[in-house]
Amino acid sequence: MDTILFSVLTVLTQWLRPRYNARLRLLEAQIRMLRARVDTSRIVPTPKERAELLRLGAAMDHDINELMHVVVPATYKKWLRQLRAGKRFQPLGRPRTPMATRRLVLRMATENLRWGYWRIVGELKKLGIRIGATTIRDILKEEGHSPEPYKATKKPPAPWTTFVHAHLETIVACEFFTKKVFTLGGIRVAHVLVFIHLGSRKVFHRPSTYHPDSKWLMQQARNASMCMEDEGIKPRFLIRERDRKFPDEFNRFRKTEGMGCIGIPVKAPRANAFAESDISIAHREVLDYFVCFSRGHLDHILRVWKKHYQEERPHRGVGHDNTVLDENFVPMTAGDFAASPNLEAS
Repeated sequence: MDTILFSVLTVLTQWLRPRYNARLRLLEAQIRMLRARVDTSRIVPTPKERAELLRLGAAMDHDINELMHVVVPATYKKWLRQLRAGKRFQPLGRPRTPMATRRLVLRMATENLRWGYWRIVGELKKLGIRIGATTIRDILKEEGHSPEPYKATKKPPAPWTTFVHAHLETIVACEFFTKKVFTLGGIRVAHVLVFIHLGSRKVFHRPSTYHPDSKWLMQQARNASMCMEDEGIKPRFLIRERDRKFPDEFNRFRKTEGMGCIGIPVKAPRANAFAESDISIAHREVLDYFVCFSRGHLDHILRVWKKHYQEERPHRGVGHDNTVLDENFVPMTAGDFAASPNLEAS
């Protein structure tokens, strides 16, 4: 019985060996093709890859002279001697610059367009961070930022985010939004014009209308200007979308007020992110939960919401005339609530 089984295994081995050898030769040929196109010095196996090659080589008593194509056999034998000597494999090259430092370098270069990489070296030394100028230059190139400052131009191009954050106190953004109103005559669409001061996050909702014509829009612009003046807000720029609802008279009126109008690019709502965010919050927290039956109903909801938003709801306007948070707040340790029997029982 053993003789028959041995004979069968021998026949199967002889039948499968050519096919198995052909597979190995095909893989080896592909490795040689790839190896001929890659420089020898560019293949640097990681410590984990070296350990894996040594583990597989141990299965054939490390006889790899004709099989090793990633590195030369001498390098493999050097790894083997290090392994037998008990040395741990260490990654080659210098450690990469920490991500926090890379972000700081990019932030300095982005917010200060006239700074070159040598200037950034000096500024980082003030913070106790020592890094070479060549490293900073490479970081800026990898991030797509020019390592040289804009010295030739009087006013270097500034990113939109940088411009907005540099002029928060002097920018007002406006935007339209709509709300369906269910009336006896059917469903109608009410239009609401919103103004928001970017520095203090103060919001000015104007009364809604079914017909946002130029006359109504100009009146709302005048009313918003008076409200801002009462709040002590003196904007220099107005961000608005490129909507046909804004007539030419609107831009001329703003210029007489000493304010420049900035139209955002087409299909770029993020350029007016502050106004879009305020409208989104109003819909998400209030308007989506109400069915309006008249313009007066909608205006009342917006007035109550604006009062809550300005005086009671904490938001990112803290520090800009925002009285929501009391810096001198002290938790109460005594009182009727603290002496409540239900509280003691719990």
